[in-house]
Amino acid sequence: MASIFTKIINGEIPCYKVAETEEFLAFLDINPNAKGHTLCIPKQEVDKIFDLDETSYHGLMEFSRQVAIALEKAVSCKRVGMTVIGLEVPHTHVHLIPLNSMEDARFIRKTPLTKDEFEATANKIASFL
Repeated sequence: MASIFTKIINGEIPCYKVAETEEFLAFLDINPNAKGHTLCIPKQEVDKIFDLDETSYHGLMEFSRQVAIALEKAVSCKRVGMTVIGLEVPHTHVHLIPLNSMEDARFIRKTPLTKDEFEATANKIASFL
């Protein structure tokens, strides 16, 4: 059965797309820790990051790096944190989270955004890519 991320890749579920290549997709987390919280995923459905082949792993890291650089330009923050947890969706994903304090990285406090805020944020990040 396809993961929710595969359904997003296939266009079955909408997302606030930030960047896309033939192999990877970046989109805003719909339950963000902070404004601009972005997920970077391989289009190939692989549950665990270390199960990716070496080329895909390095490609995902470089793709995530490029998105993080754009994210830091688009959203006011002290730095962009990166984490890979992956327990909630069985599809490898990298969280890029704008950080102003360690609390932003704890997945406890969420930042609600409107549809317009999501769209504006995704477009702003994409404009720096």
